[in-house]
Amino acid sequence: MNKNKVNIDKIIEILSIESKNWKVPVITLIALQNKDPFKVLISTIISLRTKDEVTIKSSKRLFKILTKPEDIYNLTTQDIQDAIYPAGFYQRKSIQIKDICIKLIEDFNSKVPNEIDTLLEFKGVGRKTANLVLTEGFQIPAMCVDTHVHRISNRFGYIKTKTADESEITLRKKLPLKHWNKYNTVLVAFGQQICKPISPWCSLCPVKKYCKRINIKQHR
Repeated sequence: MNKNKVNIDKIIEILSIESKNWKVPVITLIALQNKDPFKVLISTIISLRTKDEVTIKSSKRLFKILTKPEDIYNLTTQDIQDAIYPAGFYQRKSIQIKDICIKLIEDFNSKVPNEIDTLLEFKGVGRKTANLVLTEGFQIPAMCVDTHVHRISNRFGYIKTKTADESEITLRKKLPLKHWNKYNTVLVAFGQQICKPISPWCSLCPVKKYCKRINIKQHR
């Protein structure tokens, strides 16, 4: 094997095993608990710029009063705000959640669409959210790239990109399809536990011999 080539198959194999001992990413946890694309979509909206523990609590409170899109007609924007507070930008998100529910009812017979371009038509839904809904809500292969996936993929030396959007495009072309759905889950868990943004735990890393440690200036 080319010494300069990153063995991504081995990396994912090892991280898939090790990640069973790590905290499950919040959207994956919600998907496992609910198996409902609607709740995955709404929870992902809540999760943006919000700590995992807040997302979980906020989602649980909201899903006591909002279990399906039609429930929105019995709720005020203030009801939604009260349920998801203190999620980041909770006031804006309450409006987005209401708009999403109404659009689902009026345009999609209350069913969450399973196509990325259609999901991107919803207010507040970006590529990360849309891809998460596909992978976690529908188990459809999709390339969800957040800050962890972008950072770690570049640290490995597997890709060389400057933005998350660029990483998504590159990974779609390069990463084998069989790895797509698990890639985000294992790298988010890995990034939260070991491969942190600043001073990662390289001494504890189970895949350090496969990593080129690109742009790591300090590690533990």
